[in-house]
Amino acid sequence: MKNIFRQIAAFSLALLVLLSTMSFSVDMHFCGKTLVDYSFFDKVDSCGMEMMQPAANEACSIVIDDCCKEENILVEGQDDLKISFDSLTFQQQVFVIAYSYSFLSLLEGDIKNKVPFGDYTPPLLIRDIHILDETFLI
Repeated sequence: MKNIFRQIAAFSLALLVLLSTMSFSVDMHFCGKTLVDYSFFDKVDSCGMEMMQPAANEACSIVIDDCCKEENILVEGQDDLKISFDSLTFQQQVFVIAYSYSFLSLLEGDIKNKVPFGDYTPPLLIRDIHILDETFLI
């Protein structure tokens, strides 16, 4: 039971570290208010409705608002997980070592009493000596 609990705890802590350090980005392309495309790894494909910007030398330049927009959501994981044991003071190092030693000694299993004569059968009882001699330990 204790071994299964340790495996579950180790797996959940490893998963916690993995998910807290992982970073990802989501790119989304909207036309108006509707989501057209999204991507986790690459750039998103456009819907083809982007307006062409007029050239600078054209006499008549009319600026029309673009109905399409792209959003980028970036979720960054934390990078400072490595804590150096050298940055602790001597008293803190002694406390950590003493605490871990005492905690690990609590997790040790119960020592089973080894019976040296467990493999041998008791001798056959021919006569009950206590009844014959009428001596009883009270």
